[in-house]
Parts: sequence; structure tokens; C-alpha cells
Amino acid sequence: MNAYPEDHEQLSEEERIVIRFSHVVGENTPKGLASRYFAEQVKERTNGYVEVQVFPNSKLYRDGEELDALLKGDIQMIAPATSKVTSLVPEWQVIDLPFAFQNVEEVQQYLHSPAGIVLEKKLEEKGLYPMAFWDNGFKQLTNTERPIKYLEDFEGLKFRVMSSEVLEDQFTLLDATAEVETFDQVFRNLDNKKLNAQENTFSNIVNKNLHGLQDYLTVSNHGYLGYLVLINADFWYELSDEIQVIILDVIEEVNEWEMKMAKEVNEENYHILKNCNCIEMYELSKKEQQSWEEALLPVYDSFAEKYGAQYIDYLPKYQNLKEDEDED
Repeated sequence: MNAYPEDHEQLSEEERIVIRFSHVVGENTPKGLASRYFAEQVKERTNGYVEVQVFPNSKLYRDGEELDALLKGDIQMIAPATSKVTSLVPEWQVIDLPFAFQNVEEVQQYLHSPAGIVLEKKLEEKGLYPMAFWDNGFKQLTNTERPIKYLEDFEGLKFRVMSSEVLEDQFTLLDATAEVETFDQVFRNLDNKKLNAQENTFSNIVNKNLHGLQDYLTVSNHGYLGYLVLINADFWYELSDEIQVIILDVIEEVNEWEMKMAKEVNEENYHILKNCNCIEMYELSKKEQQSWEEALLPVYDSFAEKYGAQYIDYLPKYQNLKEDEDED
């Protein structure tokens, strides 16, 4: 039953509940599509009483600014990559660990584990209410210098990375340079040759036309990229129970929709890149992925030393290993 039979379309902004939702990627990415769908559903189910205003493509804030704006209450919602919250809760860098997950199901398994629950709690302690986790798939590598097939091929490359010590350590270990840069600057810095390499999902590569500036793409699936959907906690707790229930009901539906959409968009963009005759593509074999994973284990050691091994222990690959040992 619709809780809001009255039509609120004619109400002023002061009379309505307005949620300003800022994000930094394009409208046709999984996050862009999901945020728009979320806004449509909230408006429909409240007959316009709650309006979610979506601002994509860093129209309001760059990805280095939006978290601060959320905490100040200048906006009410954001959906940053997990790397972007590590300035507040560095333990979230566990998601950035190379080859931490084999598929999206493992990511969800981890988020519902005791370690994942603690990570969410740490965000709440900082004034953020985590509403959902949206998928954007696995990252691939592109560059202008050479095909990346072997570990030695990384040497001398300059990669753009998100703000995460884990990501910086990853490329440093491979004798490459890692430079932290906001997403809106990636195209510019590849175009002006400040950088010659980057890592991203198929959807982000195509949406920002990064493949137009790069010559080689390695399908590595070496790292996962997902988004935390966050709302300002003070704003959230001021909402009535009735409004909270409606929003959470919508977000649950959007989560399922977004998971399917992310898979479809990334598959579609994979085929675009494979068939465009504009970039040379190389796909790592399982054996090659395993050799890369072994070479990058020192990144895990460094993380465990700084933030605790308990966050790593709950990764599905180690839980599965533990179960196999218990059976033996």
C-alpha cells in the first residue's frame, strides 16, 4: 500500500524532503544508472514528498571532496569507491587487496562476515550510515607502452590509482609508479602524458573513453571495485521511521537491480573493447593470475601488520582454505 496517496509534486523544496546525491562517474555506468533508478523509485513511492536529486560526473564535488561535503551536511548521499573512505577508516583497504576476490558473490560473503560488519560499524562511528554496496566489477590494466603479460612488464609504467596505500604498494612492488589522482582527472592526465597507465573496470574505461588514449589492455581481474552507498547519519536519523522504511525498501530493490545491471554493462563494454580494433587486448590465464597473486603477497603482509590479520582471515579464499584443512 502506498504510504503517500497525496500528490506532493506541487510542494516547494522547503516543504519536501530533498536528498542531494552526488557521484563522480558517468550516467551510463552501473552507479550512474542505479542512482537514477533509486531517485525515480523514491519519488514514485512517496508521490514526490521525498526527492532525490542526482548530480553525476563530479558536477557538485570531485571524488576527493564529496566525503567531506557529506560529513558537513552539504549533500546527503554519495556512493564512493571503498578506497575513498579509507581516509576515515583505513581498514576498508582490505577490499583493494590484489586478487582478494574471485567473483562478486565472494565480495558479498565478505561484507556479511564478522570483519565486514565491523567495517560498517566503523563508518557509523564516523557519522556515516551505510545503506548499500553497489557492484562495478573487476579492474583491468591499460597503458601506452607495451602489453602487460608478465610481471616485469610493469617496470617504469606510471599508473593512476585511487587514494589507497594498498594500491600504491601494489604497483611499487611491481617496479611501477603509482600516482593518486581523482577520477575526473584521469582522462586529462593520460592525454597530456603525465601518466601512461591506469586500472579500471570495463564500464569506466569505455564510459570515459580511456581506451581512446591507451594502446594495450590486459584483462587481469586483479582487483575489485565496488561502491559504498552512504547517507549522512544525522540526516538519516532525523527522518521518520516511515520514510526510512520506504527508502530502505527501495534501496534493497535497487541493490538487486544494480548487481544485474553491473554485470550486463561490464560484459557489453568488454565486447566493445574486444571488437573495436582500437586497443590490443591480452587476457591472463588462471595460471598467470596465480603467479601474479603470489608475487603480490607482500602487500597482504603489509596490510596485516598495519591493520590486523583478522580482516584478511575472513576473505573467502582463506575461509575456504580453512574449511578444507578442517575437513582433512
